[in-house]
Amino acid sequence: MLSSLMKERVLFVGLAAAILAYATEHSLLEMGRLPLLVAAFALVVAIILVSTRIAHHAEILASKVGDPYGTMILTLAAVLVEVVVLAIMMQGETSPTLVRDTIYAAVMLDINGILGLTALLGGIRHGEQPYNDDSGKTYGVMILTAMGISMVVPEFVPRESWHLYSAFTIGAMIALYGVFLRMQVGPHSYFFSYAYPRAERKEGLPSKAPDENEPATFSIIVIVLGVVLIGALAEVMSVLLGVGLKGSGAPPALMAVVVAAISAAPEILTALRAALANRMQSVVNIAMGASLSTVILTVPVMEAIALYTGQPFVMAMTPVQTVMVMITLIAAAINLNDGETNAIEGMTHFILFATFIMLTMIGL
Repeated sequence: MLSSLMKERVLFVGLAAAILAYATEHSLLEMGRLPLLVAAFALVVAIILVSTRIAHHAEILASKVGDPYGTMILTLAAVLVEVVVLAIMMQGETSPTLVRDTIYAAVMLDINGILGLTALLGGIRHGEQPYNDDSGKTYGVMILTAMGISMVVPEFVPRESWHLYSAFTIGAMIALYGVFLRMQVGPHSYFFSYAYPRAERKEGLPSKAPDENEPATFSIIVIVLGVVLIGALAEVMSVLLGVGLKGSGAPPALMAVVVAAISAAPEILTALRAALANRMQSVVNIAMGASLSTVILTVPVMEAIALYTGQPFVMAMTPVQTVMVMITLIAAAINLNDGETNAIEGMTHFILFATFIMLTMIGL
């Protein structure tokens, strides 16, 4: 038991950071912008470190149940972190577009960043990497439908009818995810799995997660405690970051990118390991599954909060965001259509990710 607790020293570091942050919050707010931003950055690092432990224990649970349940656990853990951070940050004086910008940034990070980087590096190392093309097609059409309903159509909904459409969106997302979940773990579960040849698996990393022999109960407890700790850290981080960026001329969507990066950080490491081990199916499930889960689970939670508070969020994407999402999904539909990825396909998505970063830097 003591050895298991020692492995979770990152959680103790996060706890110490939270205690220190709460004790010095008022003193920090009286300081200049630089100390505020440094402290906020330190808390972001602490949140990412804690989230890596959540992802690690989600991996342990995933290895116990196998695909497609495994990747579903991984993506749900990441979305849970994102929803907690978003909900905490929305309590302060934040932009009404924070939810929209965070979901948009998460999709860009997951599809263009994670999938692009892993397909590029994996392609350079292994050449063409196989996966089940049914999974890419299914994820793509689900993401397109979910984003269209929740983040394109709202542009045309009259303001006086926002609450009705929000309620409809919640129902639509729940229905979509319910059917998708039934398909993913039911009769169409083979869409999301791939039988790798034994020779290829030997060349890669071990298929079992480290510490897989640890009891599932311990992993569940760590995940729950980690999420609570992230909520505590995010509360102070959002205040410090908001005050520090106020009047600094920083891009409006920077906070959204920070939230998206926090939830995507553990997924990047997991996906990179899978790509370098020639397990592209896991990469597709993580990158596309995380994008879908971000939209289809974050939207109803945040819309429910909007209905409860009576304050609607701006969910309709800007024209630039809509164009970037359309290009991304069209590129993904073409690249994920033949059951094999390569470095060229990875490079196309990675260039789209670089474009997203550039547009964010110039305020678009």
